[in-house]
Amino acid sequence: MLHYASVQLARALLLRILFGALSLFFISFVTFVADEIQPGDRATVEAGEKATPATVERIRENLGLNRPWPVRYAEYVGNALHGDFGKSYYGIKEPVATVVGRNFPVTVVIATSAITLASIIGIFLGTLASIWANRAGDRAILVGSTLFVTLPNFVLAPILVYIFCLQLNYLPQIWKPDRPEGDFWYLVLPVAVLAARPTALLTRLTRAKMVETMQMEFIRACVAKGVPPFRLVLRHGLRNAVLPVITAIGTSFGVLLTGSFVVETVFNLPGLGFLTIDAIRKGDMPVIQTCVLLTGAMFIFLNLIVDLMLPILDPRIRESQV
Repeated sequence: MLHYASVQLARALLLRILFGALSLFFISFVTFVADEIQPGDRATVEAGEKATPATVERIRENLGLNRPWPVRYAEYVGNALHGDFGKSYYGIKEPVATVVGRNFPVTVVIATSAITLASIIGIFLGTLASIWANRAGDRAILVGSTLFVTLPNFVLAPILVYIFCLQLNYLPQIWKPDRPEGDFWYLVLPVAVLAARPTALLTRLTRAKMVETMQMEFIRACVAKGVPPFRLVLRHGLRNAVLPVITAIGTSFGVLLTGSFVVETVFNLPGLGFLTIDAIRKGDMPVIQTCVLLTGAMFIFLNLIVDLMLPILDPRIRESQV
């Protein structure tokens, strides 16, 4: 029976990996086709604005862009599987993998910091709100979480910059190549802005699930047995209510990797979002394609991690999969 359960779980894992690979294939196909149907290509960029049609066509032939697009797409996928995503159209024309590898760690740092902060505060406030259900503290937390759910990043960021950078002069406003204060102080505001909405969402979700869980029969049985309140809330209540919250944390983390685009642009952070926006302005398609593909891969990977964690944390899910 144990061997059968292991086989079934391995099968479920392989299916998720397969669907993830198909999703990445679809993303790469859409971005490649988008490059095909848009006006201009690499040949027009290299030829310049004043080039004649004959010059553009000659460059296109030298680059192999006159071949059928399915052939070029198959070549692109084959190169991507070996880590070769082409070269940037601009500057010194660095390999795209080098450019993305230089910017991606900043996005990972701020997204990881933001989701960690949001998870700690969101679960804590949601648990408090459920304990204070229908009281003043509960209403205050709900009002605050509603405000931050509806407040977009591009509105919250200027407000925090005005207060903490311009008025109080506590924090630096934008990222600088030479950072005498240290990286930490330059990341405080971006992380706070990114964490605001996930914190509010996790607070509301934790509260809702905790209120629902604390009304169940097994909680009443624990109360009748004299289980201490602190242990009742944490071990019996939160442990059973936190599973949907974990799923939401994984999804929110994936969203943060894309939601950081606005924040990185506002604070001039050299991350994946800033790189993508800059590439869109220039029309640097190899960089755009790689950033989109990498973001999709991260989102799929995080959801896969969540899918693996849930059966470990909840035997009921593991049994249903088997």
